[in-house]
Amino acid sequence: MEAAAYLRHARISPRKVQYVLDLIRGKDVETAMAILKNTPRGASEYLIKLLNSALANAENNFHMDTTNLYVKTCFVCPGPTMKRIMPRAKGSADRILKRTSHVTMVVAEKEM
Repeated sequence: MEAAAYLRHARISPRKVQYVLDLIRGKDVETAMAILKNTPRGASEYLIKLLNSALANAENNFHMDTTNLYVKTCFVCPGPTMKRIMPRAKGSADRILKRTSHVTMVVAEKEM
């Protein structure tokens, strides 16, 4: 049995999220939570909330035991990019790309 949680339009670059997701993929939930709480990256705050949401979905919607769960899959896809302008010299302008992310996290029960 699996339970999923999704984070849409997170205002952080997908590349920054990918570094942290690689640390927790395949780990059990307690270890993944400890890794996220001790990782000094901006994406950790988003992913702690997402992991808590996936745990709540597993417990409340599918009646799973939360002590027996692990992070089965987690991945990030780029969301819509906001285009902004920064003024430059001689009346010209540079484009700034403010990237967003769509993150998916699936937790599943360990096979005994």
